[in-house]
Amino acid sequence: MSTETFEFQVEARQLLQLMIHSVYSNKDVFLRELVSNASDALDKLRLAALRDDTLDADVSDLHIELEIDPDARTLTVRDNGIGMSYDEVGELIGTIANSGTAQFMKELKEAQDAAGAEGLIGQFGVGFYSGFMVADEVTLLTRRAGEHQGTRWTSRGEGTYTLERVDDAPQGTSVVLHLKPADPDNQLHDYTSVFKVREIVKRYSDFITWPIRLVGEKDERGDDGGAAGPETLNSMKALWARSRDEVSEDEYHELYKHIGHDWREPLETVQLHAEGTFEYQALLFVPSHAPHDLFQQNMRHGLQLYVKRVFIMDDCEALLPAYLRFVKGVVDAQDLSLNVSREILQQDRHIRMMQRRLTKKVLSSVKSMMTGDSEKYATFWREFGAVLKEGLVTDPDNRDALLAVASFASTHEDGEAVTLKQYVERMPDGQDDIWFITGESREAIDNSPHMEAFRERGIEVLLLTDPVDEVWVDAVDEFEGKRLRSVAKGEIDLAAREDDRSEDEQKQQAEAYAGLLGWMRERLEDDVKEVRLSTRLTVSPACLVADANDLTPALENMYRAMGQEVPRSRRVLELNPDHALVKGLNEAYGEREDRSELTDTAELLYTLAVVAEGGRPKDPARFVRLMADRLERTL
Repeated sequence: MSTETFEFQVEARQLLQLMIHSVYSNKDVFLRELVSNASDALDKLRLAALRDDTLDADVSDLHIELEIDPDARTLTVRDNGIGMSYDEVGELIGTIANSGTAQFMKELKEAQDAAGAEGLIGQFGVGFYSGFMVADEVTLLTRRAGEHQGTRWTSRGEGTYTLERVDDAPQGTSVVLHLKPADPDNQLHDYTSVFKVREIVKRYSDFITWPIRLVGEKDERGDDGGAAGPETLNSMKALWARSRDEVSEDEYHELYKHIGHDWREPLETVQLHAEGTFEYQALLFVPSHAPHDLFQQNMRHGLQLYVKRVFIMDDCEALLPAYLRFVKGVVDAQDLSLNVSREILQQDRHIRMMQRRLTKKVLSSVKSMMTGDSEKYATFWREFGAVLKEGLVTDPDNRDALLAVASFASTHEDGEAVTLKQYVERMPDGQDDIWFITGESREAIDNSPHMEAFRERGIEVLLLTDPVDEVWVDAVDEFEGKRLRSVAKGEIDLAAREDDRSEDEQKQQAEAYAGLLGWMRERLEDDVKEVRLSTRLTVSPACLVADANDLTPALENMYRAMGQEVPRSRRVLELNPDHALVKGLNEAYGEREDRSELTDTAELLYTLAVVAEGGRPKDPARFVRLMADRLERTL
């Protein structure tokens, strides 16, 4: 058969160079990745054979083989799984078009330590390339199940690779690593050592469902005793099927690292055994850090579905709601069909029941963290709080449970998050509402004009800075009988201070400003629907307020960014009657018949309110001209 030579794409070539030049301190992970790939290939073949009775494939003894040849200095990782076609080899191995290489390179540069860099191999689907850390040359021989012709891929990792069609390839895939000389100073071990191979498999792959057999090794003592019988290196124990006291934390952590493609230990392990009319077992993990694609539309969900320990599908999004998409783990059902599809799962009554139970179990575990380990909970909320709050909008059935485990920044404590329960317990007599404010950053909203009266009166306000906060606060009306209210919406009536005016004084003030307010409403009618005196301002001259049921500007912008047409809403302009600028404007309005110059001042006052809340003037150039003109008059 003819052999063709191809060049790697640029990013793939850069990645190979990083591998070859020892980016990773622990080179043992190459075997973990190759064994994991082989295990996936066996899972896929078993599933394909279950779904297609006509598939011409041998599934009688699915397994992984490791073969060591010390004389030739080769290590072979072989499976009799699904295999790849000629085109698939070119697409998946030659170009890694779907491996997220650009993001991998970016994350690699940002990795803070060697351990962090090490975990990126599996996370970005480039595990096959880790073989170049320990090998001068890699040869891959594969034949897809059901086909009769195989493919040989060979490369020295120097920018090119060859592809060749072969007729005598066995079903599955074998990867032959032509090993580099051992270099202990560079953490490059002797991978022709049976002892070393056993150690790596035990550490990383003991829980793999399929047998991992060591074949053809010679006696470790150096005696040439010929080939020994195959030795199974892994226990193949399904950890989720065993009681918690039978499994060590290290075993749980290794399973998590395998299915989560993560080098760090999980934050929390959640185990569930459901018995009765519908039996299933679940072993779930809450990661200790958010994945890089948590808010990307094509993020892969973390749960694997098994039926009676037979792998059915990866990334099973039907088992948990989208706001728990960061949870990794395994769910093993006893009564589902082996031929179940994603479409069937979405309609299956048992799956919906499992989702409800798994969701409650995860939220219960988060609550246990909150009450029993504040440091662990703080880590969880920092990493996943924003995505968990999506459930306040999408999952009304669990809204109370989500509110119970949510925490927020507050004016009560700098840097410390508070729960709604803590807020309610601190509410003074006479306060009936839970006050909050939304915005882009803590600094911006903490200094917002809307906060002035609350700060002066010592009323606690929740500071919400996640984009999702703009959405869920409109979906949640109350907590434990207390209304949730925005400090930037509607009219407010805070508890009176000793120096607050009497009702008669307030009435007199309203009459004194009535003419100015009506005149400004006419002049600014394109931008505001009302102008009124404010009870929330103590320092700033003016602020903009939305009506209770209006969308905030940030939410309007969010909808527009998603391609939805949202009519521009006009808000209420509130003036501070005690501010010198507003007082002067009112006096000038009463004294002058020609109010043309006052129109510019009214426009400036409105635009200053827009800028104060972080907005952009409608006409920045005009705003600058007006400001420059006013400043010039002060000189």
